[in-house]
Amino acid sequence: MRLVTFERGGVVHTGVVLPGDRVLDLPATDPSVPADMVGLLTAGPALLDAVRALVRDAAPDAGVPLAEVRLLAPVPDPGKIICIGYNYRGHQVIDDPQYPDVFAKTGNTIIGPDDSILRPVASDEVDYEAELAVVIGSPAHEVDEADALDHVAGYTVFNDVSARDWQRHGSQWVPGKSFDTFGPLGPTLVTADEVPDPQGLTVELRVNGEVTLRSTTAVMVFPVARLVSYLSQVMTLLPGDVIATGTPQKLPEVLARGERFLQPGDIVEITIGHLGTLTNPVADSPSRIERNQGAQS
Repeated sequence: MRLVTFERGGVVHTGVVLPGDRVLDLPATDPSVPADMVGLLTAGPALLDAVRALVRDAAPDAGVPLAEVRLLAPVPDPGKIICIGYNYRGHQVIDDPQYPDVFAKTGNTIIGPDDSILRPVASDEVDYEAELAVVIGSPAHEVDEADALDHVAGYTVFNDVSARDWQRHGSQWVPGKSFDTFGPLGPTLVTADEVPDPQGLTVELRVNGEVTLRSTTAVMVFPVARLVSYLSQVMTLLPGDVIATGTPQKLPEVLARGERFLQPGDIVEITIGHLGTLTNPVADSPSRIERNQGAQS
């Protein structure tokens, strides 16, 4: 299934994307289904099976056209956003490290598909990263790697937008990763049963139509199961938590041209396997626009 969080007429509900680009409003179809994604996942696999039954029994004209709703991030309010650095061979990794490079990103970063990535006043070096996002479906505490994927609800696409200049301010990356709008997520949450091997997905990113990054999750240093197991030794992973599994390196020809940071009007598109394409435009924040107008007057 392709689970979504969507807004229509000022109401935010959970839904499922049906064939023919229609969205089944889950709480409207069955009031026992939570309207928020964390609540839906927390309810457990029995409810997800009930949702599958709703989808199976849906009439051909059930739901509303996808074009009539606004998709939000599938998990708009994750309890935790845990990120992994340098997790693809070839991305500044010569020898495989012994342990993952782990950092956090804050919840204010999360935006949905087609929402704008805003360049803040404080940074002129806003960059992109294409990442497979793992969404936890059941509590995971000190789980073995062999059982780790049993705790995964599904997968989606994540852009770990980063202010490179702020990353250089110190040894900790959180400030450079946590500006508002720096966490595009979506467009849908594809349930784990439709992704039998998370290590067999292509990853591609385009800026204004040009492919600047292309790889496969097969070359991850730490695969998804190992990451879930490793992180669960430290913290209890809860339904709706997001693990961003790292980005591949940009293509050699892109690196050879030198740094080119995001500019207003750019369009960033990330496609991962059959998870879909996450598209976000880039714009200046209102405060940055105001500053620029003041400088011109």
